[in-house]
Amino acid sequence: MAAAALLPGDRGRHVRIAEHAGHIYLDVGDEHWRAVEIGPDGWHVIGCSPVRFRRPAGMLPLPVPQQGGSIESLNSFLNLASRDDFVLIVAWLLATLRSGGPYPLLAISGEQGSAKTVLSKLLKALIDPNAAPVRSLSREERELMIAAKNGYLLAFDNLSGLPVWLSDALYRLASGGSFAVRQLYSDDEEVLFEAARPILLNGIEEVISRPDLGDRAIFLTLAPIDEVQRLPESELWREFEIARPRILGALLDAAVHGLRAMGRVHLDRLPRMADFALWAAACEPALWPAGTFARAYGANRRTAIEGMIDADPVAACVREIMAVRSSWTGSAAELWRADAYRSSHDLLSERTGWPKNPRALAGRLRRAQTFLRALGIDIAFSREGRAGSRIIRIRATQENIVSTVSSVCDQPAPRPAGDVCDDDSRSDLVGRYPMGPACVTTADDADGADANAGLHFG
Repeated sequence: MAAAALLPGDRGRHVRIAEHAGHIYLDVGDEHWRAVEIGPDGWHVIGCSPVRFRRPAGMLPLPVPQQGGSIESLNSFLNLASRDDFVLIVAWLLATLRSGGPYPLLAISGEQGSAKTVLSKLLKALIDPNAAPVRSLSREERELMIAAKNGYLLAFDNLSGLPVWLSDALYRLASGGSFAVRQLYSDDEEVLFEAARPILLNGIEEVISRPDLGDRAIFLTLAPIDEVQRLPESELWREFEIARPRILGALLDAAVHGLRAMGRVHLDRLPRMADFALWAAACEPALWPAGTFARAYGANRRTAIEGMIDADPVAACVREIMAVRSSWTGSAAELWRADAYRSSHDLLSERTGWPKNPRALAGRLRRAQTFLRALGIDIAFSREGRAGSRIIRIRATQENIVSTVSSVCDQPAPRPAGDVCDDDSRSDLVGRYPMGPACVTTADDADGADANAGLHFG
């Protein structure tokens, strides 16, 4: 099969951000083709960049950054609920100054009138201003590819949910990967696109529901703005334009410190977004005391994981089971029948979204493994016995690792284990419910679903 590049002849060109020889280059986007060179010894505006940039339609110029600014001036323009949220916003902005990802997704939620769209536009204006600062949901992968081709920082506005295909595509785009779709009006040629992009999402509700995407996201919830405190948007933007050059300069100052300190940063335990955490930790001494980011990020991850588990009936069921025991062993069929029976006989605990069969439950367990492990619950799938029966083993690991981000992070007390049970604890769980006829199931039945959820498009 033939393959065509999305941008013939443009290999090696960058959009807005590039890295070369230990330096970061930020395209100012003005008519003089100036760029900001950021290195361990400082930053300055140059007239001839050693890397090639391209400028898609709609790209707007950045202001020329100025020295002497403070990142604290940015906080006055943002409707954030806490100091931790501001620390995470700044860490995310610093992450967008690195080329190639992987990037954490920034997921912003809040009721009407909480300035979600304005916040999204402000953040984009600091890094990658565009004539269309926010966009609606992509309807297919081709649209997402075009959006990534024509912009650096992608901001999706007013979302009500994410289809499975888009959740997987955003995961891949934030991580850095290749997309391939059939070329229009052709049966045997593909259009290929490879890139990594920082992504911002906003909506009234939290739109990320899949654990794989949620595990690399920062979640922020905005409070409504009181009418007495509300400013006309035109006035807000006028004041922001005055402050923007110095805010950008403060971000660049922090990036300089990050480049200088990157090789000396140590994390006790690397989180899923290890590159992001290392970079943020390297930059933060230029902004606030060391450890500030780690505490904020650990708390955000803990809250996000607990929220994702609460929203997933399967994960919530496992957490409920393990609240009163230290281990459970059984099959997907036993676990499925136990909760299905309880839901059908207890109106107060009726679960929506419960898998329709044991095979689907096994697949959902595999997806929930990462978050449950972070709360101290480990799940293992195995074949045992002469017949090779598929068995699920769940155990409390005595350790909650969500907040253990770096050496400066406060360590929580170990999660208390439930009553000690042996592997026969499955009879204690399911013996209270009628088991019904035998059901053939395997923990490996989820393999097909996992394959469909892979990161490759083609």
